Amino acid sequence: MLGNTTRRLATRAARRFSAAAHNTERVIIFDTTLRDGEQSPGATLFGNEKMEIARLLSRLGVDVCEAGFPIASQGDFEAVTQIAHEIGPLEDGREHGPMRICGLSRSLEKDIHRCWDAVRHAPLHRIHTFLATSDIHLEHKLKIDRAECVKRSVAAVEYAKSLVAGSGGDVEFSAEDAGRSDPEFLAEVYTAVVAAGARTLNVPDTVGYTTPTEYGKLFGFLKEHVPSTTPEGEAVIFSTHCHNDLGLATANTLEAVQYGARQVEVTINGIGERAGNTSLEETVMAVMTRPHSFPVHTTVDTRFITKASRMVASFTGMAVQPNKAIVGANAFAHEAGIHQDGVLKHSQTYEIMTPESVGLTGNTNLVLGKHSGKAAYRNRLEELGYLDLTADQVDAFVSMFKALADEKKEVTDADIEAMVTSEIYQQEPTWTLSSVHVTAGDRVSPTATVSLAHADGSKVTTSEVGAGPVDAIYNAIGRATKSTPAKLTSFQIVAVSEEHDALGEVQIRLTPDLSAEGYADSGDTGPEFGGKAANIDILVAAAHAYVNALNRMVVTKDFDEIRDAKELKLEGASGV
Repeated sequence: MLGNTTRRLATRAARRFSAAAHNTERVIIFDTTLRDGEQSPGATLFGNEKMEIARLLSRLGVDVCEAGFPIASQGDFEAVTQIAHEIGPLEDGREHGPMRICGLSRSLEKDIHRCWDAVRHAPLHRIHTFLATSDIHLEHKLKIDRAECVKRSVAAVEYAKSLVAGSGGDVEFSAEDAGRSDPEFLAEVYTAVVAAGARTLNVPDTVGYTTPTEYGKLFGFLKEHVPSTTPEGEAVIFSTHCHNDLGLATANTLEAVQYGARQVEVTINGIGERAGNTSLEETVMAVMTRPHSFPVHTTVDTRFITKASRMVASFTGMAVQPNKAIVGANAFAHEAGIHQDGVLKHSQTYEIMTPESVGLTGNTNLVLGKHSGKAAYRNRLEELGYLDLTADQVDAFVSMFKALADEKKEVTDADIEAMVTSEIYQQEPTWTLSSVHVTAGDRVSPTATVSLAHADGSKVTTSEVGAGPVDAIYNAIGRATKSTPAKLTSFQIVAVSEEHDALGEVQIRLTPDLSAEGYADSGDTGPEFGGKAANIDILVAAAHAYVNALNRMVVTKDFDEIRDAKELKLEGASGV
């Protein structure tokens, strides 16, 4: 039996766990979904998609949006410029003024000026420049010594500062591969760039190598050995930027916050190079759920987290794993009987946050059918987080749901999610699949006939054979759209629910086939374009997914931007 003292301690611990913290410092949320996130293989985003994500990031309450790498391509430059113009001034639902629009640049004057040309249109803007500081990068990639590294870093920051001075802009400097750099040399570099005009000092764990203890102590060391204010008297802000190669990105970020980091660089769904970046939703909800464990707060409106997650997943074609913290399909699911019993009696027995806090509401077990009315479907869509659909969109979705109910009797939340996300965030189609017919069996050659309509009004119908029915479909589509050569690099199919008549959701990736131009297959497929679709017939879903991916790829037209991106990749310009 617990004694009185033990009971009091337990009660205090419970209160500390759940009570809100007061008088804490604000940690700046720096989102790099549109820059580092887009560097995920297959996560190609187009200008209108970047605009939609940036608009939602602003409403979410993100403080800084790294909108892109303006020197990378004309398309990236134009997207960052448009975001600065149109999203930069927005203040709807924001507590601290508009979102600062940031661009990344190497420590080269041409990069920095290109970045400035793109971001300067936003009321608040930032040039984020970087240079590697680890000995392995200095020796093998840059082929310079430490003295030259300091010289180049200072020159870059001075030039950036000269551009943003008096215009609502500021400068951030990143020491690429800081996690494997000599701490004393890091302190020397950061001290020099603060004197040159940098206010934010980013400490990237570029290759995801450090552990939380190491990363936290590095921040503690730097806080002691680098000036705390700029020459103008502004407070220097230390920033995190962690990669997830060892699965420690969020843990490293939160540990650095304990040691004084007041900016965290994150992405929606944790997407990014290789294994990804620190997840925005995990970081924000950890701070919100454990206010007495972290001496900071954010101004993020967490009710928009689920919507942001879905949008990014749909645009990039990168599905969120079911057991992903905060936004995964199973994040608030309970199957064990003892857990279900506890949640039914009191949700906090097994839920440390509510589904509503991240934008999920309502009865997640509601089943709709063909006799359900438009009002019921609209209400369910709103409960699932789709709050801004037009009347025409709702009408179209209701027709789709009822048609599905005719085939499988009941329409579940999983069905609704799959169908809506397959339709709502699609590109304006260049090609539209009108019909697909497949003949297959164990004694016939799989044959597919497809009919497609082009945006110019023309129509084409072709037939092809293949090694299997999906191969036949894709061969037929390839023949019909031969002006847009593509190679399939990934194909996945999942059942969206557990019923025998479940919808099948197909996700694929395509890459441009430039072999006709003399490009050899080096094993690096380059940019990939994702497409997905859901249908009760998996062959129909496979066909629509291919066409959706093809429409994304067609937007690049002659693929000049892809060639530019490949050239920059060879120069080692992937970023921090």
